[in-house]
Amino acid sequence: MTVKVEEKMILLSMENIQKKFFGKYANKNVHLQVEKGKILALLGENGAGKTTLMNILYGLYQPDGGKIFWHGEEVKFESPKDAIERKIGMVHQHFMLVPTLNVSQNITLGLKETGYPLTDRKAVNRKIKSLSDQYGLIVDPEAMVSDLSVGEQQRVEIMKLLYRDAELLILDEPTAVLTRQETIGLFEVLKRLSQDGRSVILITHKIPEVMEIADMVTVMRDAESIITVPITEVDEASLAEYMIGRPLNIVEIPPRIEKRNQGFILRNLNLEEKSQTKSATVSFEIEAGEILGIAGVEGNGQKELAESILGIRHNVAEEMQLFGKDLRNHSVSDRRDAGIAYISDDRHRDGLLLDAGFMDNMLLKFHKDRRYQNKGILNKKKLNDFINRQIKAYKIKVSSPSLPVRFLSGGNQQKLILSRELCDEPKLIVACQPTRGLDIGATEFVREQLLMHRSKGACILLISADLEEILSLSDRIAVLYKGRIMGILNNSKNIDITRIGLMMAGRNFNLNEVEIHEK
Repeated sequence: MTVKVEEKMILLSMENIQKKFFGKYANKNVHLQVEKGKILALLGENGAGKTTLMNILYGLYQPDGGKIFWHGEEVKFESPKDAIERKIGMVHQHFMLVPTLNVSQNITLGLKETGYPLTDRKAVNRKIKSLSDQYGLIVDPEAMVSDLSVGEQQRVEIMKLLYRDAELLILDEPTAVLTRQETIGLFEVLKRLSQDGRSVILITHKIPEVMEIADMVTVMRDAESIITVPITEVDEASLAEYMIGRPLNIVEIPPRIEKRNQGFILRNLNLEEKSQTKSATVSFEIEAGEILGIAGVEGNGQKELAESILGIRHNVAEEMQLFGKDLRNHSVSDRRDAGIAYISDDRHRDGLLLDAGFMDNMLLKFHKDRRYQNKGILNKKKLNDFINRQIKAYKIKVSSPSLPVRFLSGGNQQKLILSRELCDEPKLIVACQPTRGLDIGATEFVREQLLMHRSKGACILLISADLEEILSLSDRIAVLYKGRIMGILNNSKNIDITRIGLMMAGRNFNLNEVEIHEK
């Protein structure tokens, strides 16, 4: 354990923190120190124990061992109320706002302001406006929370902490739901807070953001703190190695095979359900052993496209074939039996039974599979053997297969979905945002799995808001705008990123290297 800070500047110290869940360490002898007026990045893979550690600091969990020192004094936080009284605040990954109240009411919720219970709302709003001007946090005190964007809601959460004069702000994965511009704005706010003498702990798994904003970084791996160093003494490669315990593999795309069989054909799919008009239709083909990337700003028909191919939406297509088999009038179950695998963009809503264990989640696909039945009755031994093989093959970190999957990290939840969807050599993989919210190690694993199935001859439709991911993995790139394909480009080192950006904004190019499907 390396700690390079001066003792006299320490605001917070956590020593030898331990916490177990279901007999497995979530935190094991963890050390963490925060300097006054500094930004500390708490970096680690999903499931490394970062959020658990901060929930202990915030009083949501009680540690099984270890000590916490605040301003040099040993403290114990029995609840978040205790932490707030010590001027420690936390913005959770999933915001804790009441949508039916306005911004001002949310900020003062639980406080007894001047004139309580008839709070002087004008005085409250003046204070909010003053803090807003001081830190560049633009919020409208009278706006309803239900009408705010995600970025605006996050600003309200930070304002709640500043209104309570927090000395230490804990932000759990604050950029996970933000656009790049919103992230830049957030970082400007955090720098102002730091300059004002406030301290920040930034829970993250995004190494470039750590390099951009942090003064210090503490890396956690497998429930333990590995190292704490000034950001000036590390680079992205070394942080990645500390995170995953080995050098990061460079995911290389195997060379493209020129002659391949026609795999998946889609002709004139209308993404507007029950509409017969052909003013905005989608057409493309994916060859066997090819990755077709769908680029585009979210909300331009990506979800509708994926769910139409799966049969979840009953949209009209002139042709939909998978290796010669017509899928148009097939049910979701029949299409999956035909060889379609689906990785949803929302694993919690569409991909998992969060309160169930591995078996029930595997049965979402295999409940009719005769390989795991004995005269129509589920053969639990065979299914358990299969599950244990998948856990080992996909390196899923879980203390017990019966553990509800909501207790797994996001990366391990995604690996569970991959182990279920990809185990039977699918013919077509519809992968929507497959690495969203995942750390660098889990992202590497997911991309390797897609490339492996590409080499086995699967057709892969990769839908991602991450243009870097599209460029890294795709053989060809289709740009989707308002439910139509603007063009399809062959991917190469010389591909024009500016052109892709313009196509994403709705501009069409009728050039030799672009296949235009909208006539």
